Amino acid sequence: MSVEIDVSYQGSLHCEATHGPSGNNLTTDAPVDNGGKGEAFSPTDLVAAALGTCVITIMDLVARRQNLDLTGTRVHVVKEMAAAPLRRIARLAATITLPAGKAISENDRRRLEQAAGKCPVKESLHPDVKVEIEFVYPE
Repeated sequence: MSVEIDVSYQGSLHCEATHGPSGNNLTTDAPVDNGGKGEAFSPTDLVAAALGTCVITIMDLVARRQNLDLTGTRVHVVKEMAAAPLRRIARLAATITLPAGKAISENDRRRLEQAAGKCPVKESLHPDVKVEIEFVYPE
């Protein structure tokens, strides 16, 4: 399966990307520390967002098979950049907080955590990118 995305450079380090199947648009800007104004997601910010959204999506696919509702789950991703020897994402730390009041058994927790670890975005990242995923289960 393939998906087409068209990117148009708008000048001043801004781009607009259009998702072919839906027609949805998003804009990017270079971060302030790399010459941009930080007015939108940077390309590497989109990688962090992709990790967070992928992890919860994969978890929900598994949760549905167990009749679990993950509505209200939050994912907080911290992206850290490396400057040398080249500028790249060094670390992505995701904290997944499931909503209070939803009892999740130890078996289901294990299933959800295994699913998160197999997210296609995580699996697509270079091994030098340190990915950490933490789970918070409020009681």
